[in-house]
Amino acid sequence: MSEQVPPNVVILGGGSAGWITACLMHQEWGARGATITVVESPEIGIIGVGEGSTPQLKAFFDHLDIAENDWMSACDATYKLGIRFTGWSERAGYESYFHPFPGPIDLHSEPAFVNNCGLARRGFDVPAHPDDYFLATVLAEQGKVPHPTENFPFEPSYGYHFDAYKLGAFLREYATARGVIHRAAKVKDVERKDDGDIATLKCEDGNRIEGDIFVDCSGFRSILAQQALGGRFLSFGENLFNDRAVVMPTTHDGLYKPQTDAIAMRAGWRWSIPLTTRVGNGYVYSSAHISDDEAETELRQAIGMEDSDTNARVLRMKVGRVENSWSQNCLAAGLSQGFIEPLEATALHIVIATALDFMQAFEAGGFTPEHRDQFNRQTAARYDGIRDYIVGHYRLNQRTDTDYWRANAANQNLSDGLKAMMTAWFTHKDVGACNAEVFDQQYYSNASWHCLFAGYGTFPPAEKVQPLPQQLKAADMESVQNTLSVSATNFLDADNVRAHESG
Repeated sequence: MSEQVPPNVVILGGGSAGWITACLMHQEWGARGATITVVESPEIGIIGVGEGSTPQLKAFFDHLDIAENDWMSACDATYKLGIRFTGWSERAGYESYFHPFPGPIDLHSEPAFVNNCGLARRGFDVPAHPDDYFLATVLAEQGKVPHPTENFPFEPSYGYHFDAYKLGAFLREYATARGVIHRAAKVKDVERKDDGDIATLKCEDGNRIEGDIFVDCSGFRSILAQQALGGRFLSFGENLFNDRAVVMPTTHDGLYKPQTDAIAMRAGWRWSIPLTTRVGNGYVYSSAHISDDEAETELRQAIGMEDSDTNARVLRMKVGRVENSWSQNCLAAGLSQGFIEPLEATALHIVIATALDFMQAFEAGGFTPEHRDQFNRQTAARYDGIRDYIVGHYRLNQRTDTDYWRANAANQNLSDGLKAMMTAWFTHKDVGACNAEVFDQQYYSNASWHCLFAGYGTFPPAEKVQPLPQQLKAADMESVQNTLSVSATNFLDADNVRAHESG
């Protein structure tokens, strides 16, 4: 029996989502006869909100065997070991916390963290701040890159910061050099077959582009999945209040920390993302709680740009997801598929996972829709699981100073999964077991959930804290701190690495 030939794929829209999908599909199917075509309008720019990533982006480049130095230098990229949250809690001692990407060394310290969190939840006086337990936190504070010296065999987990426009351009050049077809054209109409499948994209220049599978990477407009096929969009507006962002760059101050800063503001939060050439800044906010002009003013004041003539851009965010990511012969990806505000930088993570899961499901079904329903359930669960974790950041906030933060803390539009995790934490149950039961531990690790709860200081108030009874054992903090500090000596700071590479 001859091997089945993969489909000819037409991707509408470039940008990071379109070109990531093109690279993955070409690598998997290109040598077996498939044609991958990206139709990209030269008039439509890239939104550029997501300039941070999870470690999934590193896995993507490793999958394609693209050297880190090659793409990072082309995209003004820097390393990201995690996110520092500042101002999300008014609890004394918990005004700031670092959410790391846990790595191999943390397998030795995470049990100590979980143990002490369990004791602190019961009101015992033990150290339970997440900053004390993870190597990435130490490396970020010291401004070190996540590559150890040769005698240290444990590389931490990490992501990146990057220029989104340059990343799309780099991947376009990479993909087209390997056979992906690039069509610079604007689509004016979509023709469908009698069975409802998409048949052809009609372009303004008169050309018609046919394919077997179409991938919608046309952004929030979702020209194929929502407009042409009528896919239903499920808003997350009741769960996540933020629907706007005002963004503007600032010059680099020369200080380097491999972290994203997420700093609470009056009606949302702002990011600070260090690139090699500039710092990306954005204020993500709720238009129901602050006007666009007020948000821009607050951002300018926060970053010292009140008197600058640098323009700020206001972006409208369509927060939610399509009901079905795979409909007819169309796969929605990127912003066409959905968007969960940039707090945890999951946008490209979802793009990569969607492409890989789709190819596996489509091929497993003999290049038929046999596994489409299962794929859609799996993809929807991923979106909703990530949403729930991000909603947790707002629901658990420990601020009382503005209507925005009070409304988030009082929000009752929570999924059963998030309610279960909160109940487990506050009733002293096993959070890891609950994570396994409601989320199958697929979306966020037990360490991440503990960092979220503990980072805000969601423990009994100080007046109820008691000394630890002798029969209970707290973590050996001296051993934990020694492990982390000694491990950190095996990593170089950013300046030393740059000098080594240039030499």
